[in-house]
Amino acid sequence: MEKIFSYGTLQAREIQMQVFNKVLTGTRDQLSGYKLKDLQIEEEFGMADYFVAVASDDLSDSIKGIVFDISSSDLAKADLFESNSYKRVQITLKSGTIAWIYIENL
Repeated sequence: MEKIFSYGTLQAREIQMQVFNKVLTGTRDQLSGYKLKDLQIEEEFGMADYFVAVASDDLSDSIKGIVFDISSSDLAKADLFESNSYKRVQITLKSGTIAWIYIENL
C-alpha cells in the first residue's frame, strides 16, 4: 500500500471516480513548512487555475489535506492525472505518516 497526501482536486469524489474508478477513504492530516501557490495550467479548453504546494521559509506555514491509502497501480494513475507542472515526492506529515505529495515541478 502507498499513501498519498491530497490538498486539492484528488479530494473530490468525481475526480477519484475519474482517476481511480472508485471513491477513496482517507484521514485528515497536515503538512508543515509548506504553503499553497496559485498555478495556471494549460488544458484542452484553455488555461485553468489550480494551486500547488511549495516549500516555505516559514515553518509555521502548513497545508491541510487528506491522506489516502492507495495501491501502487493507483499511484501510477495519479501520476498520469497530474500535469507536468507537478512532481511527486515523499514527505512526513504532522501525524508522522510518510506519504507521497505532488509539489511544484521547478
